[in-house]
Amino acid sequence: MDNSNQTPRELMDEVKGKLIKELNLEEITPEDIDDEAPLFGDEGLGLDSIDALEIILILEREYGIKIENPGEGKQIFYSVRTLSDYIAANRKA
Repeated sequence: MDNSNQTPRELMDEVKGKLIKELNLEEITPEDIDDEAPLFGDEGLGLDSIDALEIILILEREYGIKIENPGEGKQIFYSVRTLSDYIAANRKA
C-alpha cells in the first residue's frame, strides 16, 4: 500500500492506532492521545523502555525504518507528532 500521499493527520491517526494495538493500550482510544503529549514518563501515555522496543519493531516492520543512531530515539519518540514526522521523512515501505 502506497501511503506517500497520506496527510500528516492521517499518518498521526495511523500511528496512534498502531501504538494502541501493538502496545495493548486497551483502555485508550486514538482521541485520548494528544499529538503533542509525551509518550514516555509520568505525563502523556506513560510508556516505558519495553514499549520503546515495541515502537522500534513497529517502525522496522510497518515502515521499513531502522533507527541508526539510538541517541536520536528520545527526540523521535517524544510524541505522536515527532514520531509521525520521523516516519514521513524516512519511510521506505
